Amino acid sequence: MADLEYEVSDGIGTILLNRPDRKNAFTLGMVDEWAAALRAARSQPEVRVVVVTGAGQAFCSGVDLDAFHAEERSVLEHKMMLTERIHRVAHALEDLDKPVIAAVKGVAVGAGMDMALMCDMRFAGASARFSEGYVKVGLVPGDGGCYFLPRLVGTAKALELLWTGDFVDADEAARLGIVNHVYPDDELIPRTYELARRLADGPPIAIQMIKRAVYQSSQLDLRTALDLISSHLAIVQSTHDSKEAFEAFRQKRKPVFEGR
Repeated sequence: MADLEYEVSDGIGTILLNRPDRKNAFTLGMVDEWAAALRAARSQPEVRVVVVTGAGQAFCSGVDLDAFHAEERSVLEHKMMLTERIHRVAHALEDLDKPVIAAVKGVAVGAGMDMALMCDMRFAGASARFSEGYVKVGLVPGDGGCYFLPRLVGTAKALELLWTGDFVDADEAARLGIVNHVYPDDELIPRTYELARRLADGPPIAIQMIKRAVYQSSQLDLRTALDLISSHLAIVQSTHDSKEAFEAFRQKRKPVFEGR
């Protein structure tokens, strides 16, 4: 079996980190496949939602340090490895307008936590534990933790978690806003796919435009954001799916969306 698997079924793409014996610690090859899967999801109209999860008892324990340190790299080579390979996952996620949900149980540590933070939503099993962890091995977060974490928990709390590397359990992660919901471990995957199914059955253009508007608006002033959303709304309202949703609502029936 592959270390990372990407499958599409009934409108939902699933990215499975599949090294359970290593708590899904990722190699450069897995990162390449991860970015490729996200790019595929972006180009496949049949994919409306993406779920990211880990095999076994962990989400992702971060970089496989043994694999990464097996090869000597210069300072420049190390930087290029980050920017040209590992960071491609973050860039691919930024380019993907479709919803991405991380289903996390067990540990999400270091870059593994960062990979979860990049997703639009995070659902956690009761066993989930999050830690930035880099500082414990004398490093700085190399995969976006300093960008994503403060946007979820605020600057002061993010600095505390980044400076200490302390673990946060599932309930505390929910209180801080790191995760949306906490479920018993055996309910995590079914509950994640329950929401994924709802989103996949929704109007795809409107859902994609909502995601785009939320992220764009976070970088804009109010007037610019409102001007932008007026354009988005006009475009969405002109689509077949918008008209179908309106008619289905009036007729009290389930809509049938075509993504156009």
